Amino acid sequence: VVKRYDIDGVHIDDYFYPYQEFNSAKQPLPFPDDATWKRYRNTGGKLGRDDWRRENVNLFVERLYRSIKTTKPWVKFGISPFGIWRDGYPSQVHGFDAYDKLYADSRKWLVSGWVDYFAPQLYWPIAAPEQSYPVLLKWWAEQNPMKRHLWPGTAVSRAGKWGGAEIGNQVLLTRRQPGSTGNLFWSARGLLANNGGVADILQKSIYIAPALVPASPWLGNVAPAQPVLRVTRTGAEITLSWQSGLSTPAIGQWVLQKRSNGTWSTEIFPAAQTIFLLRQSAPGVDAVALSAVNRFGIQSAPLVLALN
Repeated sequence: VVKRYDIDGVHIDDYFYPYQEFNSAKQPLPFPDDATWKRYRNTGGKLGRDDWRRENVNLFVERLYRSIKTTKPWVKFGISPFGIWRDGYPSQVHGFDAYDKLYADSRKWLVSGWVDYFAPQLYWPIAAPEQSYPVLLKWWAEQNPMKRHLWPGTAVSRAGKWGGAEIGNQVLLTRRQPGSTGNLFWSARGLLANNGGVADILQKSIYIAPALVPASPWLGNVAPAQPVLRVTRTGAEITLSWQSGLSTPAIGQWVLQKRSNGTWSTEIFPAAQTIFLLRQSAPGVDAVALSAVNRFGIQSAPLVLALN
């Protein structure tokens, strides 16, 4: 997929070894890996079976990350694991132990820097006594020595039960938590249905202007050149057209900002769009600023032009 398609990222969910299955008598079924386990032991493997399973997942995650970067270093890789690493981490948190049950040592992937963004599924309310959203978010932020993006998974699907204000407050808490720079929402259906008024709250009071995805400087930290901007006037209309500056890394987006009556507004365009028609009307736009954003999220210095 990475080789054949021009994608921005690869994302995997919280399924590693499967959740426990049961037979008709409701007895747990063992995962059928006897053959590979015996082959591992017969060839000198020293790990216990649980640790061996976790190491299988660890190797998969590391190899996937490195193979993506070898192929296209700007393509981001992220995981949304179960929101609790282990029961009792931190001490007040209790719940399903994905480390023990799914053999998912998700903390190791974050600590090792095998992801570009990490989205633990914090699908609980702020005041949940044993799975508190801010308590878990703070703990995960403290497990991030490589300073990867921490974008907690947020359950807009439960906004109908909790109320949309709960989701809005979770976003605000995320913004106040050092080391966390955004949220991922699950799922789109909850937003489209406006469960609990969540879409209205997010649009009107939380996300009031478009924003760029935070930069990933560990993937590439060279800023693109300042773009070249041309202005063409036809009566009351102004056409803006632009192109990349010289020796510029591949552009991913353009940021066009417009000043009207002393206030700036922002629009973000895909790389393929290099023209914008500005219809002047009172009080009118008197200045524009254009910058380029490369595939690593690094933004150029803006080119600012007065239009009056």
